[in-house]
Amino acid sequence: MAKINYSDHTDTVEAKIARLQAARESGNTDLALSLAESLKDSLSLEQQQNRQLPKPAIPANEFYRVDTLPKAWANWAEDWSFYKVVELFETVGIGRVREPIEFIAGFRSDHVNDLCREIRVARVVESDGNLREVISQVDDDVRSDKERHCRIIFLADVPMHGRATYLIFFGNPNAELPRYTTDLRTEGEGYGLDVENVHYTAKLSRQMGQLERMTLKRAEGLELFSGGTGHGEPPTIDWSCDYVDEGGLQKLRIRSWAECPNFEVTKGPLAVRVRRWGFPHSPLHPVFAPARMHIDQTYTFYAGQSWFLREGSMDIISDLQIQAMRDDEWVFSGYSFTDPVWIDREGKFHEGQVPREEQDDMWGVGFFHRDSREAFISLRLEHNSSGFDNLNHGGRPILDYPHHGQIWARYPASNTKLESGTSFHQRNAYSIAPYPETGGPEAFESLRHRLLHPIEIQSGDRPRPARPTQSGSLAREGETKATAPLKPTLWRILREVRDEQLYHINANIVDLGYVYDLRVLDGGIVEVLVTMPHRGRPVYQFLVTRGGGRVEEGIRDRLMKLNGVREVIVKFTWNPPWTIHRLTDTGRTELDLD
Repeated sequence: MAKINYSDHTDTVEAKIARLQAARESGNTDLALSLAESLKDSLSLEQQQNRQLPKPAIPANEFYRVDTLPKAWANWAEDWSFYKVVELFETVGIGRVREPIEFIAGFRSDHVNDLCREIRVARVVESDGNLREVISQVDDDVRSDKERHCRIIFLADVPMHGRATYLIFFGNPNAELPRYTTDLRTEGEGYGLDVENVHYTAKLSRQMGQLERMTLKRAEGLELFSGGTGHGEPPTIDWSCDYVDEGGLQKLRIRSWAECPNFEVTKGPLAVRVRRWGFPHSPLHPVFAPARMHIDQTYTFYAGQSWFLREGSMDIISDLQIQAMRDDEWVFSGYSFTDPVWIDREGKFHEGQVPREEQDDMWGVGFFHRDSREAFISLRLEHNSSGFDNLNHGGRPILDYPHHGQIWARYPASNTKLESGTSFHQRNAYSIAPYPETGGPEAFESLRHRLLHPIEIQSGDRPRPARPTQSGSLAREGETKATAPLKPTLWRILREVRDEQLYHINANIVDLGYVYDLRVLDGGIVEVLVTMPHRGRPVYQFLVTRGGGRVEEGIRDRLMKLNGVREVIVKFTWNPPWTIHRLTDTGRTELDLD
C-alpha cells in the first residue's frame, strides 16, 4: 500500500478563506457559497482535532492492576486488567440516592482499545464486602497525546456527610458494548428528539431543537404547551434566547432558525444532551444577518430524575447596542396552574406574588396548581456575567399574561451598549415534580441546595475491605477468554476488510474506527455493529458483502469462512457519530495525521 501526504489531498482553513475572499471580490458568489460550505467542513474537523475535555478528575496515571484486588474481587473482574478508585463525598448533609454524577477520567492509550466498550463501574458495598456493577455511560472519548479522556456518568448513592467508593474497570479487548436498560428513551434523529423517562416526555422542535412540549406522566397526563402562532416561528414552551437590537427595530431569536446551524447530541442510558449554537436570526433573515451575539444552549435530561438542566451563554463578539435581551423565558398556554412561586437570593422558597423590591433578584420561579399539585419550577443555579456589571436576575412569574398565558421572562440587560468580549452565562434546573400539600417550600429548597452542592469526587487509594466476598462474574457471555476464543481471530479478519473508497492505503474498518462492537452469540452467531464516517454515506451494506459496487469480500463474506461461525449479522448505528478520535494509531499513520 502507498504512503500518502495528507496535505496533497485536502486544503487548509487558511487556503479556503483566501479563496473565498478572492471569489467574493471577483463577484463569483456561487463559488464563494461553495467555499463557505467547504470551510465549515474543515472547521468541523479542526474542532474535532482540537477538542479537549476539562482536566481529568481521575488522572490517567492513577490506576491499579486487577490482580492486586482481594482474591474474591480479582476473580470476579479477572477479564479486565486495570481499575481506578473513585471516592465520593457528601458535604452538605443531604443523603444522595441515585444522583447523576459526571466526571472526566484519563486512561493510558496502551491500556485500552475502546473506552465505550471496555469501561465498567462497580460500587463497593461495605456492608457485605461485595462489588456491585452499576449502570454507566461513557461519552466524549478523545485522544490527548498518549492518553485517552472521556466523560463517565453513573447514578451514585452517598450517605449524608458520608463517603462511597466506586471502581472503574478497563482493559478488556473482549469486552462488548454494555446494553444497559433504564427508563430513559429517545425517538427521532439529530436534535429533533422526543426524550422520555418515568416522569415526563419532552418534545424538542424538529425545526430548531427548542423544547416545544412536555407531557407529565402522572394521573392527569398534563401536557405543557405554548399555543398560537408564535411570531411566525413555531411556538415552544422555552422561548429563550433572543435580543431586541438598536432602536427596537427587530427581535433576533434562535427560535427563528430554519434548522440548527450547529449542534451536538449525545445519547445513552443515563443522559441525553442536546447542544445547539449559532447567531440568532432576524424575522427578515438574511436581509439582516448580524454576527454580534453568539448564543450557545444545552439541554441535559437524565434517567430517573424529575428535573432537567438547561445551560448556556450569550457572548458579545462585536460591540452591540440592545434595547433588551432575554435568557430565561417560558410560556404555558391553557392556564394549567393557579399559583406562582419564587426563590429569593438567600435560597428561601416563597408562594404567591413577588414583592416589588424582590423582582430584580430572584433565584427560582415557577407555578403550581393547588388542586392537582402539578408544578413547573425553575431552580436558578448560576447566573453571571463578565464585562457587564448591572446583571438583572428578574423574571417574575405572571399567571395571566394577555395573548400568551402563564409566563416568566428574565431580561439580564436592557437599553445598553454591550462591548465586545462581554459574556452572560446561566445554568438552571427545571423541576416537574408535584408540589407537596405540606412541606413544598422545604422540598424545593432542598433540591436546589443539593444541585448547588454536587457530590465531591477524587481519586482514591486501593481498597482494603475487611471481609471481601463475591460471586459470579463482571464479564458477560462472550467477554471472557474462555467464552470468546473466536474474538481475536474475528478482529484480525475484520482488519482485512477495507473501505475500498480509499484506494491505495490500508484503510481497514477497524483502524478507521468503523467497528463499534463485536459479539459472539450462542450457536456460532457473530454480530458486528458498524457506523459510517458521515451521513453522505449511509449505505453501510457496502462494507458487508462483495458486489453492488464492492470489489473485495466484505464483513460477512470473510467472517462466514471461519470455523465455528454459523451466521453473521451486521447492524448499523449513527450513535455516537464517527469522529477522528475513532482512528487507531495505525489508522492515523495511514492517513498521515501524526
